[in-house]
Amino acid sequence: MNDSVFHRLYDQYHQDVFQFLVYLVKDRHVAEDLMHEVYVRVLRAYDRFQGKSSEKTWLFSIAKNVAIDHFRKNAVRKKHSMDFFDWETQQLVSTERIPEEVSLLNEDKIRLYRMLDLCTGDQKLVIIMRFFQDLSIAETAEVLEWSEGKVKTTQHRAIRSLRQKLQEAEGGAEYAE
Repeated sequence: MNDSVFHRLYDQYHQDVFQFLVYLVKDRHVAEDLMHEVYVRVLRAYDRFQGKSSEKTWLFSIAKNVAIDHFRKNAVRKKHSMDFFDWETQQLVSTERIPEEVSLLNEDKIRLYRMLDLCTGDQKLVIIMRFFQDLSIAETAEVLEWSEGKVKTTQHRAIRSLRQKLQEAEGGAEYAE
């Protein structure tokens, strides 16, 4: 990989990838460290990139895997055991405070962002990719290595779950779609 390709990838996608990581880990400093790891992996793997997906979805796949590795390492450290962290069944939840960028969002979005921690890891990933990062269903499916149908189903279930959790938090108030 030559320097110009690396710099182009970095310049074009670093903000989106960084924002994605911040939404997942809720800590700017941790996201910065993970961002470094993403681009180390890009350097190591670019010669094997075959162009079967877009560079954007390839980068998001790497970022997703880096974030999962981060959660796995933290889970292992917390348990002080070698138990396997199954990111598909366990929640990707950070105990850190919401990033300062989120404070700029309106109150409903902040509430929604907090409720994401109550969703499954799959649901959280889909909601962040689709609605916070504006990836299409096809791009989200590529990143997660799922079918588009699975993305749609997971998105539907996540929205239904979030709506229910928001209604419960508001004492049964109705939320429009």
